[in-house]
Amino acid sequence: MRLLQCLLLITGTQVRIQKEGAGMMFRLNVPTKRGSVLNGVLFRPEEKRSADTVMIAITGIHGNFYSNPFYYNIGDTLNSGNIDFIYAQTNDAFGQIETVNVNTGQKETIGSWNKRFSYTDEYIDAYLTFAEEEGYEQIILAGHSLGANKVIYYLSHNHDPRVEHFFLLSPANLTYMMSGVTEREKKIIKEQVERGDGNKMLPFPFMGWVECIADTAYDWQFSGLLNNVHTAKDGNFSQAERITHTGALLVGTYDNFTDGDPSEFLRNLNNHMPTAKENKLIFIEKTGHTYQMKNQEVADDILHQLQEWGYK
Repeated sequence: MRLLQCLLLITGTQVRIQKEGAGMMFRLNVPTKRGSVLNGVLFRPEEKRSADTVMIAITGIHGNFYSNPFYYNIGDTLNSGNIDFIYAQTNDAFGQIETVNVNTGQKETIGSWNKRFSYTDEYIDAYLTFAEEEGYEQIILAGHSLGANKVIYYLSHNHDPRVEHFFLLSPANLTYMMSGVTEREKKIIKEQVERGDGNKMLPFPFMGWVECIADTAYDWQFSGLLNNVHTAKDGNFSQAERITHTGALLVGTYDNFTDGDPSEFLRNLNNHMPTAKENKLIFIEKTGHTYQMKNQEVADDILHQLQEWGYK
């Protein structure tokens, strides 16, 4: 992995990651209002900012560099077009992440095991604030997989003037993802939360692969906060219907996180947005949720779209 092969140089509160034959990556430690620290990576050609535009890409569950190497392609490609890129890792990018809370000074373990959906605004605001303080004048807010659902949720009730466009990369169908959760498991989740043990681990992996506390599983299964994209035309698209920003939506035509035809899944989402006629739809042929064998094509299409919007 490229991250493990990089030379790390400490520069203040950031870590500069020197790469051969490309620009630089800066490992970021971005604090939230609660004090939890999010680990991101800033791609830009040199240590001092020269670009006015940055794309921030919010990660999905376990959507880290190791499982989603396309982030490298996006970062390097945008840098070639004088656009900076932030891989914006939220606390569910890994199962567990050891960190120190900057407000309390205490060690804490965050991750997909104890993520709360209600913290989504706080995560996204932290990265937007970082970009604003870095002096970027144009910000594109992107998200991949569950990260795209997070962006939909954020923009549905934060008509944030710092964001100029959105870029939704392969949003997830949570109803489909949770279709294997049994009625018995749903009952256990509810009962554990109701008796005050929501902060304790479930006796089974949620959805068969997420080891987490009951509160986290409850957010997934019952809150509806991020369950905002659906296959059915009459699904609950109330969040998408409140988005006032324009942007782009992208999906691989073999995506297996959508249930059914991924292209129609994306069109259905867009059709529920007030800005549907202005939005751009991008279909990456013959690839899945993480763009296997098409990483560079995805990066090139993103750069082309940003340039079409006038970002340079």
